[in-house]
Amino acid sequence: MERTLALRRDLWSGRSITDEIRIELLRKSLHLLIAFVPSLAAISVEYTVVLLSAGTVFYALCETLRIRGVAVPLVSRLTSMAARRRDAGRFVLGPITLGLGALLALLLYPNPAASIAIYALAFGDGLSSLVGKLFGSVRLPLTGGKSLEGSLTCMAAVFLSSVIVTGSPLRCLPVALVATVVEAAPTKDMDNLFLPVLTGAVAALLF
Repeated sequence: MERTLALRRDLWSGRSITDEIRIELLRKSLHLLIAFVPSLAAISVEYTVVLLSAGTVFYALCETLRIRGVAVPLVSRLTSMAARRRDAGRFVLGPITLGLGALLALLLYPNPAASIAIYALAFGDGLSSLVGKLFGSVRLPLTGGKSLEGSLTCMAAVFLSSVIVTGSPLRCLPVALVATVVEAAPTKDMDNLFLPVLTGAVAALLF
């Protein structure tokens, strides 16, 4: 119901459903790039932490300038193109929480828990949102409008990526369940922090 009303508001305000889908595709394409972090960390955790930190600070500076009317080539345009309706005219926080979520996973947990947490962030959160936007029809209560289809996608993505990392389906199942519950919570951009931290904690206990 909430999603239907939101889509109607978009139509009334001049933004089509097609525009919403295009924005979500762009957002999640950028979001999925965080999946490269475990591969970079396998080469050097220290350099990867520095790279993530520098990228997060750089984006924050670019976004501050954009809000003040100073466009940074490419970065500001991508941010504007990928901004959701709720982010109009506001500081877009998602990329910062995304970078911080991956950083926390690397700093808090050893492998394989760190990789599991980051893949949950990349694939679990990224694909669930995309599927929910494109195909979601069954709304889950107390989730702020998230869909059953999106949550099932999250569970499948986290489970499969965790099995690929660890080769242990039985122990990956509770990891996927926790990730699904956390992703479904109505935390908006903060799920980029909660999802890797809590998923990584469960993975660290099990592995």
